[in-house]
Amino acid sequence: MRMSLDGANEERGTRKVRGRGVHIVMEPDPVSTVLQIAGGHCLPRCLHVVADLGVADALDETPRTADELAASVGAQPDALGRVLRLLAAHGVFECQGDTFRHSPASRLLRADHPQSLRALARMFGLPINWASWEALNHTLQTGLPAADKVVPGGFWAYFAAHPEDNGIFNAAMAAKAHGQVARVVAAYDFSGFRLIGDIGGGRGHLLHAVLDSAPDASGVLFDLPHVVREAAGVASARLNLQAGDFFKDALPSCDAYLVMEVIHDWGDEDAVAILKAIRRVAPPHARLLLIEQIVPDDPGPHWTKTLDIHMLALLGGRQRTRPEYEALFARAGFLFGRQIDTFAGISILEAAPA
Repeated sequence: MRMSLDGANEERGTRKVRGRGVHIVMEPDPVSTVLQIAGGHCLPRCLHVVADLGVADALDETPRTADELAASVGAQPDALGRVLRLLAAHGVFECQGDTFRHSPASRLLRADHPQSLRALARMFGLPINWASWEALNHTLQTGLPAADKVVPGGFWAYFAAHPEDNGIFNAAMAAKAHGQVARVVAAYDFSGFRLIGDIGGGRGHLLHAVLDSAPDASGVLFDLPHVVREAAGVASARLNLQAGDFFKDALPSCDAYLVMEVIHDWGDEDAVAILKAIRRVAPPHARLLLIEQIVPDDPGPHWTKTLDIHMLALLGGRQRTRPEYEALFARAGFLFGRQIDTFAGISILEAAPA
């Protein structure tokens, strides 16, 4: 840091006297900043592999040594111990002498945890993701997804050809949505709608929960044919399934439209095309409820800024600020109304036909 007293600057920090108090501003050492970022790929990769091996499942309430854990998961003891030491230094597991115990973060890697993130951690480590980062220069030079260069047909084609990895991806998406869906339902009153459409709604986790909260409403789950087939189990007297492609096929006419983390998969032109498809069939009284993680105005670190590069490299999509979403609404014929924070890292952007 640089330090200064009454405006005098030194090399390692800033210190200013204000009245009787002393104001100290810490600045990171630039060498450490570069080193931590340049070699930072080590940390997430350790998390991916530990999640794959099921180390958290092998650890119960009794602290265990690396030797004991290695024997349970089929790892080399010294290597596992050093990986766990690094993870523990960042809050995943706790290191006590030569034993390891759970931290709140490592418990989330257990498959039996009610908010388990094991599948999500494994998903980030899948070959399609890791290889796409290796090809990130392709994205920076062309603006096109690195995944398209790594795998013919890109991100979704990879999962179509790798059913085991597709299962991990689906489990990851379900796990991520678990906490978010509950907060979305708690944050918005759906009881005034008679028919609610979930556009690109996957296996219907959100729509099912919304209908539970609004017993007088019915719902339509719209997604690609193979997704709808996989979601057949959620169909009921109040929840219908409609297969189609929102770029080609007519969408259902509904009182409200749920669009949860769909638009961030796409660049602006495709995003506007999806919203225009909704606008064409939306009655004048309808409400569009776009549910996305919003990039904040704060210039500091934020998960959405990292997720934005995931979208860029894998799909050609993007995370957006609220003004950017407002601009998409306007281009598609919607008028932005309000932003509702769900306090789960995701917001509801409500809009109406203009």
